[in-house]
Amino acid sequence: MTRVSLFTTCLVDQLYPEVGVACVRVLRRAGCEVSYDPDQTCCGQPAFNSGYKDEGLAVARHFLEVFERSEADAIVVPSGSCTAMIRHLPRWFDDPGEKERARAVATRTHELSAFLVHELGCVDLGARFDGRVTWHDACHGLRELGLSDEPRRLIRNVAGTELVEMEPGEACCGFGGTFSVKFPEVSVAILDRKLDALADVDAIVSGDVSCLMQIGGRLSRLGSRLRTMHLAELLAAGGAP
Repeated sequence: MTRVSLFTTCLVDQLYPEVGVACVRVLRRAGCEVSYDPDQTCCGQPAFNSGYKDEGLAVARHFLEVFERSEADAIVVPSGSCTAMIRHLPRWFDDPGEKERARAVATRTHELSAFLVHELGCVDLGARFDGRVTWHDACHGLRELGLSDEPRRLIRNVAGTELVEMEPGEACCGFGGTFSVKFPEVSVAILDRKLDALADVDAIVSGDVSCLMQIGGRLSRLGSRLRTMHLAELLAAGGAP
């Protein structure tokens, strides 16, 4: 049995705990033994991307301390952006010892859809969702990790689900972390171009809750009843608990 340590990310932990629960269900369905270290906090990305390198690295050091003590075979993350940050950690540290520690953790770290498809060879989780969904390619997942086919293969194996491609599916949602706070008008304009081209679907699915927070917030302000779902929630729908 593959042992997995789940890094939920700070946004999932603080705002979308149901996504973390869904991840556990999905990984257990895939035959994994899942552990969760309650000492985990953040990978350091928000501070680092805002220009606070020292503060970001301080948070990253705590992340390393938590996950290097784990004996799990893999660290699984329901976020392309956090996974990308962890993969980049070795080059952010100057100390050779810290670089090696970061490299050891990074090599065990996998984004959820990539882990299911490539590491476990699992594309059918026995899920069921009756409806039409579209997939939003989160920027870090697509451009940093090269994720595109993996989530789509998983979605196409959800019983009752029709995948309708968004045009353009690879366009940014406008979130960009603190970009959406510093430049709200530009951020919303980027998202509105995406929503204006949206097909008739029941849900927008993505692999990053940051994108879903941006999209869901705008849909709410527009009075739309369109649902947003993390990939883990879709894969956990129906089937065994």
